[in-house]
Amino acid sequence: MALLERVIASPGFQRRFYFLAKRFVGGETVDLAIDAVKRLNAGGLTATLDFLGEDVYQVSEARSSAEQTLRTVAAIDEAGIDANVSLKLTALGLSVDENLAVEQLLQIAARAAQNRDSFVRIDMEGSGVVDATLRTFERAYERHKNLGIVLQAYLHRTEADVERAINLGARVRIVKGAYKEPPSIAYKDMAEIRRNFLKLARVLLTRGKYPAIATHDRSLIEAVKQMAAECGVGKDRFEFQLLYGIRSEIQHRLAEEGYRVRVYVPFGSHWSGYFYRRLAERRENVFFALGSIFGK
Repeated sequence: MALLERVIASPGFQRRFYFLAKRFVGGETVDLAIDAVKRLNAGGLTATLDFLGEDVYQVSEARSSAEQTLRTVAAIDEAGIDANVSLKLTALGLSVDENLAVEQLLQIAARAAQNRDSFVRIDMEGSGVVDATLRTFERAYERHKNLGIVLQAYLHRTEADVERAINLGARVRIVKGAYKEPPSIAYKDMAEIRRNFLKLARVLLTRGKYPAIATHDRSLIEAVKQMAAECGVGKDRFEFQLLYGIRSEIQHRLAEEGYRVRVYVPFGSHWSGYFYRRLAERRENVFFALGSIFGK
């Protein structure tokens, strides 16, 4: 997959081959993403919009990314859709200057506070920026409680991070984890990852603040449903989160069963990193991309 990652990261490839990522991306513009959310809302699903971009190393690019997220927050408000926003801190300049990332995150949280759904979710990235991400989140959270964090079940450290988030009263989205990490810091066996995911999900369901259970794994979804019922956790006290364009039948089935379901809808022209991780996660996504090439 390394060669594929280098190829799809090139600007020329992203311009010419957007059709490959179209299944997984809500559109190249915020207007198209808003239209995608309207369709999801009509089907009983909520959404979180994420302007694609990460690993920014220039202040000007970081400010441009923050401005786009601010425009997204305003567009959600204007359209009246049922959605909030997610973002990556490296897109806001975390790798340039942590203070810059804090400054821009505070601006976004303040603007989002005016929306019907004021929540802003901070996505977790690779292990190299986990500590900086959590520091930035906690610094901003002191001033704006409409912020939440994503934690990854495959990291050995995450149990402690979950406890800290619970003590802060912060909302957590728990995911398996999609970045390539060494065995010294991450579980590599899928059975171990699933066990830790369910262990952390139980803690969040019983002690956390409106957790988000983010997975397409049918076995985990069914286990969480049973766990919530056994623990007396009502369907209105947590939500399932799934990715745009992946297993939409599960999304609608969960909604029909009365669960709250939020769909993560990324958008924008810088889709390569996100697209690569989707290919790396599931073999059938690779087959879909190949089918898109030969089907044109």
